[in-house]
Amino acid sequence: MIIALDAMGGDFAPASTVEGAIFAAKESKHKILLVGIEKILVGELLKYRGRYDVKSLNIEIVNATEFITMDEHPAKAVRQKKDSSLSVCARLVADGKADAFVSVGNSGAAMSAALFYLKRIEGVLRPALSTVFPNIDGHCIVADVGANVDCAPEYLLQFGIMASLFCEKVAGVENPRVGLVSIGEESTKGNELTLAAFELLEKADINFIGNVEGRDIPGGKVDVAICDGFIGNVILKLGEGLTETMLKLVRKELKQHPITWASLPFLWLAIRDLRKRVDYSEFGGAPLLGVEGVCIIGHGSSNGKAVKNAIFAGAETVKHNIAAGIREAILKYNNKVV
Repeated sequence: MIIALDAMGGDFAPASTVEGAIFAAKESKHKILLVGIEKILVGELLKYRGRYDVKSLNIEIVNATEFITMDEHPAKAVRQKKDSSLSVCARLVADGKADAFVSVGNSGAAMSAALFYLKRIEGVLRPALSTVFPNIDGHCIVADVGANVDCAPEYLLQFGIMASLFCEKVAGVENPRVGLVSIGEESTKGNELTLAAFELLEKADINFIGNVEGRDIPGGKVDVAICDGFIGNVILKLGEGLTETMLKLVRKELKQHPITWASLPFLWLAIRDLRKRVDYSEFGGAPLLGVEGVCIIGHGSSNGKAVKNAIFAGAETVKHNIAAGIREAILKYNNKVV
């Protein structure tokens, strides 16, 4: 598998991206195309000479003369900076020189680059950014989490079809339960968007179980939660903040009880496993579903571990040929409607 990595994107790039590429190359047989300003990337790789045999790793630097910062306007930056590390990554996939591209930089620019160079799958109205959200039983796929702030009911229908397929093929959940995020379980609850989307999802060839409330996502009631990108992004950011807060509260409360604090060595394995289950870096990045190719978008503050797992997420998505599955599912639904 060949994965193109936007080595200049992210809050801690290129240190974090180069580290993630090294971790991924050491732990897999994937070839990593490290895309960015060659002189800078060579310097970063040289920092690891004492720890790893960098020359033996399956990493190749692909030069790009520009990069897109986190605060630039996404679409404008992609149009104007055609030799940015992000644009070069997308072109490598479009030209068949890479199987997927990964970026933990400007997420809007990554989506714009995917749409500009890879294009939408025929019949897909809008791509959906989907992410893995931990719940009581394992994980839930939430889509969309930011690609489409304003949505039409038909978009939510397609998000359901695409995310359900992704959950089944990549997450290995048979006949995943799909729920529509709303303010109540009753079919009459919600705004104009969710009321109209409910009717469409009900007729789709997926395991739609109806409306779900926010608490049902961590509660394990659904395997796939569908919403517009505005709501999805709020859910995602709230979940990240709540997780960190809860872990800090556990530590704070333990310190206030000397006997319990003394027993921390016996509790450590459970706390470590809990942290691992809710740590975003374990999941790496979110696939942009609905484009012709594989694009994985990670958290801006990703460390080396998160970048490594984003690379692995890209490889896993390629392995299951999700784009072809989505193309077939959308075509099947559109023909059924006609």
